[in-house]
Amino acid sequence: MAETAEGPVAFDLEVETLVVGGGACGLVAALAAQEAGQEVLVAEADAVPQGSTALSAGLIPAAGTRFQREAGIDDAPARFAEDIQHKAGGENDAALVQALAEGAAPAVEWLAERHGLDFSLVGDFDYPGHSRRRMHGLPSRSGRELIDTLRATAEAEDIPVICGRRAMVLHHDGPRVTGVTLRLPDGGTERVGCRRLILACNGFGGNRAMVAEHMPAIADALWFGHDGNRGEAMRWGAALGAATRHMGAYQGHGNVAHPHGILITWAVITAGGVQVNRAGARFWNESQGYSEAARAVLAQEGGEAFAVFDARIARIARQFEDFRNAEAQGAVREAPTVEALARALGLPGPALRDTLDAVPEAGADAFGRVWRGERLSPSFCGVRVTGALFHTQGGLVTDGTGRVQDSSGRPMPNLYAAGGAACGVSGSRDSGYLSGNGLLAAVVLGRAAGMARP
Repeated sequence: MAETAEGPVAFDLEVETLVVGGGACGLVAALAAQEAGQEVLVAEADAVPQGSTALSAGLIPAAGTRFQREAGIDDAPARFAEDIQHKAGGENDAALVQALAEGAAPAVEWLAERHGLDFSLVGDFDYPGHSRRRMHGLPSRSGRELIDTLRATAEAEDIPVICGRRAMVLHHDGPRVTGVTLRLPDGGTERVGCRRLILACNGFGGNRAMVAEHMPAIADALWFGHDGNRGEAMRWGAALGAATRHMGAYQGHGNVAHPHGILITWAVITAGGVQVNRAGARFWNESQGYSEAARAVLAQEGGEAFAVFDARIARIARQFEDFRNAEAQGAVREAPTVEALARALGLPGPALRDTLDAVPEAGADAFGRVWRGERLSPSFCGVRVTGALFHTQGGLVTDGTGRVQDSSGRPMPNLYAAGGAACGVSGSRDSGYLSGNGLLAAVVLGRAAGMARP
């Protein structure tokens, strides 16, 4: 339970910058803070830092990087900012969008060049809403590799990361944070004072009551995030008079293998695949994006659908470790004909054949999806999927440095938030989520918060 306590307190130890949360956001913030000459400590609730990062594909969108230039891609932060705002219907704070769009390429290149992270550009398929290919990831294209690499990097930099310590009480003197009380694995407590606090403890997707309150349409969906995301940042911030925004925004995903619970990359759709329901019929415009796909899939009979693609697309998808795992566990079925695939998936063969035959060679279909010759051909692949809630996108209002703002728009004295603890740039609902927005806010805002001076 997130509590606050005002008044003097004797701390067991004190640091300059305390980071609560050891996911990608917290570790990036810690690396940046130490590089800026600050004494930093990371407090992580889990036994090993993982967070929501470990459950993601680990991809960071950035515009104007050397990786893009090497691939011959002309991109710029201004174009990236336009894509972010277009997807969110212009609902985002423009200054925050600009800060994230402009800070993304420097953050990715800093991690690659200063800390040796082996980034490369995902260059063989497009993500919905991005006008350029700008997703950067590590070789396995998995969030687990990203978090493991960041953890090893923090260790190499001698940054203290204390695990098994959940922040329970935020201590303050008026609006100024003075420290936190941590609960230890044995049930005891430890008080840590700080000159400033960076909240990198993500959002509130693991708090079902808060999810039901702010986003009832997705309240009964599979929770695919980290259970430690319980909303402490928002509760502490509210107690200190901080502003929150877009609390109904979230990232969903409508392509989680069911019942295996494995993320199936949206590349199987954007490269030419479709989603069909139990009747073998398509039911929406899949090009809108995987976040809004969650509600579309959950609205079908049984709350499930089937992603249908082919062997060509499967070869693209195999760059993702999650997809390879799904294949290994038998979630992905392959067959030489449409009718054989339908039998393997339990779908009506004639209906599935009619559905695939209705996909045009080029131009818009009845749902408004535009095709450019991506017709499926043997052999055919399919996987049963459901919709899930991945993480919340609303949170504490910050500026481009991660400094939390109060309800009057003034900066809090020494409180920072980044990643899921802060309001992101996905507008007010699920459809505003542009692919990669989660790690964009985690890495870019985390680095900015770390670099800021107390």
